[in-house]
Amino acid sequence: MLKIGFIGAGTVATALAVGLSSKGYHVVAVSSRSQTSARKLAQLVNGCQAFSSNQDVADTAELVFIATPDDAIASVAAQVQWHSGHSVVHCSGADSTDILLSARKSGARVGAFHPLQTFASFRQAMENIPGTTFALEAEEPLLGMLKDMATDLGGRWIELGAGGKVIYHAAAVFACNYLVTLVKLATDLWQTFAIPPEQATQALLPLIRGTINNIDTIGIPKCLTGPIARGDAGTIKKHLSALQKVAPDLVATYQELGLKTIPIALKKGRIDQKQASQLKALLKQPIT
Repeated sequence: MLKIGFIGAGTVATALAVGLSSKGYHVVAVSSRSQTSARKLAQLVNGCQAFSSNQDVADTAELVFIATPDDAIASVAAQVQWHSGHSVVHCSGADSTDILLSARKSGARVGAFHPLQTFASFRQAMENIPGTTFALEAEEPLLGMLKDMATDLGGRWIELGAGGKVIYHAAAVFACNYLVTLVKLATDLWQTFAIPPEQATQALLPLIRGTINNIDTIGIPKCLTGPIARGDAGTIKKHLSALQKVAPDLVATYQELGLKTIPIALKKGRIDQKQASQLKALLKQPIT
């Protein structure tokens, strides 16, 4: 049976190690800068041993996931002695397999295995993995192995070449990280009428969940609602005026997002080109 090891013992590594082990994969070794983290991961996986040395993981396993922070992957890979029997796979979303050049030069197969998911904690990661899409980069036969792993974890997979990795990851930042930022901006606005952030978040969450459900079930652009979808210039004017008074630093953000929303509204078909032009003119007005 293929022996799998992990260099790095953070949330992603732990979720993948536990998930793969639960599906019958033989996860045998882990190392980390933090021995405490390595031991915690090993305790969650039957037959897994925590090592203090990354080389020990490579000497024990045949397929090694490097699940360190992205900036450390290349240097970690370069410090290990690989050979032709190894498969070395990193878990970065933005980097191609080029950062594993040192392993490739040693004869190892190299790949990338990135879960397109947000992992804020181990428990949450385990709940979120099923249904997740994994971005894969590798050559056969490693590619086929990674496809099987993604499927066995309950996920989907896409093949992604080196040229697409950075934009793929930037898209994930828009959809995930900046969603958090947008919710934070919304809850900050609620504080202007004396509703604290925690209460504002709880009030907004059903709206957010409803929006995500509409994206899932109806799809873009049909799921778009709100004043731009309706061509409601009067409401947009009111928003801009109010924001200028209570949160002037958000006016430009509101305008930019509004301008990006107009093409979606046009595609939905609820507004025509004349209404779109009126909205564009309104949203392009200089901030005074």
